[in-house]
Amino acid sequence: MTVPRPRGLAAGADWVGTAAEALPDDADSVLIGRIWDPNGDGPSPVTVRGGEVIDISHRFPTVRDICELPDPAATVAGLDGTPVGDFADILANTAATTRDPARPWLLAPVDLQALKAAGVTFPISMIERVIEERARGDLALAAEIRHRMLADVGVDLHSLRAGSAEADRLKSLLVAEGIWSQYLEVGIGPDAEIFTKGQILSAVGTGVPVGVLAASTWNNPEPEVTLIVQSSGRIIGATLGNDVNLRDIEGRSALLLPLAKDNNASCALGPLIRLFDDRFGMDRVRELEVRLEVDGVDGFRLEAVSEMTRMSRDPEELVRQLIGPHHRYPDGAALMLGTMFAPIQDRDRPGEGFTHKVDDVVRISCPALGTLVNRVRHAEECEPWHFGVRDLMGNLVRRGLL
Repeated sequence: MTVPRPRGLAAGADWVGTAAEALPDDADSVLIGRIWDPNGDGPSPVTVRGGEVIDISHRFPTVRDICELPDPAATVAGLDGTPVGDFADILANTAATTRDPARPWLLAPVDLQALKAAGVTFPISMIERVIEERARGDLALAAEIRHRMLADVGVDLHSLRAGSAEADRLKSLLVAEGIWSQYLEVGIGPDAEIFTKGQILSAVGTGVPVGVLAASTWNNPEPEVTLIVQSSGRIIGATLGNDVNLRDIEGRSALLLPLAKDNNASCALGPLIRLFDDRFGMDRVRELEVRLEVDGVDGFRLEAVSEMTRMSRDPEELVRQLIGPHHRYPDGAALMLGTMFAPIQDRDRPGEGFTHKVDDVVRISCPALGTLVNRVRHAEECEPWHFGVRDLMGNLVRRGLL
């Protein structure tokens, strides 16, 4: 489908969107995030209240410190800090091409948390992973397999729960039909796929590029709710994420998952973390709908919605498989929950489906969490990740915050 040139591709930083779009629709939400502070030449945790950004680094030098509190939302809601500026101005200064380096800009809202992701948590994306594996990167073959496989399965996958008796019966059917796959194992079996999406501090935030490898010819965004998890395993907040995926590379072999998933600027989170309180918690998360919009310079437009109610595993079950007696994360984790988005809409030629093009603008939105906006570039051309844990610790010491 083609449409007139979308507003998101206007000149300057207009594609980043407005503060009203970036922030949750609930004015009473308790929000934390990070900015780059030019005065300290480093990152600072902030909260946003009434459209004003407030630096709280004097109390909590890292977002991790906030997230490990007994009641993060209550503490942040009553916390004083140093006003930095209007959120709208800081958001507008975030796009690298128009950024004034003497003024603050937004960063990804997590810092020392491990960057983790759960895969194949929606039955529809499960089928697409099986197709990737069988097609081995061949788009035309993928279309043929998709048609044949869905006819063979013939069940309502939306209502299927991983690890259930029904899932076990489906597994037996698929084995008998010769179409069992490792993706179906993690999609409907007892054990979830949970992998490392990127290294600590490597995530990018809103308003900056996300990266796909130049060699990839079949790739897509993955719009996801991302849980913020304490080292104890307690979930204390949520944000939006883009688990950028190179489908051709993963389709060649599941052992290439690190190459398909973990590249420069391939993990986007933000804009902010919404902390759990009386108005927003796991019950709300389970009912969220995440909207995806992709606008291309070629006039292409794609829209889709991921409904959290259609997950094959409960989010808290995924967290239990991430953190427990079997595995610890002393600084907590950001866990991307997976997506039901599996784009098959043709972009160029019939049967070849969707793949990104350079300068695509990707908007991932949810009224309760705001809007995460990124522009697609080749990973090789995105700003290199160079600010690591050692740099952060040194910076905090120099600023007297640690």
